[in-house]
Amino acid sequence: MLAFCFLLLSCGNNNSGVLSVSDIKNPATPDGIDKRQQANMPEIEFDNLSYHFGKVIRGEQLSYTFHFKNVGKSSLLISNIEASCGCTTSIPPQAPVKPGEEGKISITFDSKNKSGEVTSYLVVTANTYPAQTMLTIHANVVTP
Repeated sequence: MLAFCFLLLSCGNNNSGVLSVSDIKNPATPDGIDKRQQANMPEIEFDNLSYHFGKVIRGEQLSYTFHFKNVGKSSLLISNIEASCGCTTSIPPQAPVKPGEEGKISITFDSKNKSGEVTSYLVVTANTYPAQTMLTIHANVVTP
C-alpha cells in the first residue's frame, strides 16, 4: 500500500482525493506507542459494530449499511474489508474520508445454502491504530 501511495504522489497529481505521505502513520515504535503520532491519526467510529437481520428465509439476499465517522485528525482510508465467508460482500468508500466527515460500508448477505443461526464477520482494515475493526452480522435462516 505504501508503494501505491508513493506512486500516486510521484505522478504530480494534486487531486484532493489522493492520499499524501502524511496520511500514512504508524505510531508503533520499538519502545511502545508514540502517543503524539497516534493523536494525529484518523479514527473510525461506527454507529454500531453489529447488526441482526432477524428471521430470514433461506435464499434471501439482504442488505445493510454500517455508518461511521472519522473522528480523528487526518484522512481515513479503508484499504480492505474481508468477510469470514463468501455469503457476505461489502462496498467500502472509494475516497479518503476527511476528519469530521461520515462514510458508509454497504454489505449484502446471501442466505442461500445457510440454515439456523448464522454469524458473519467483516474485518475492516484502515490507516487507523489499531488498523482493524471487526463488524458482525447475524441472521436466523429458516427453510421455507
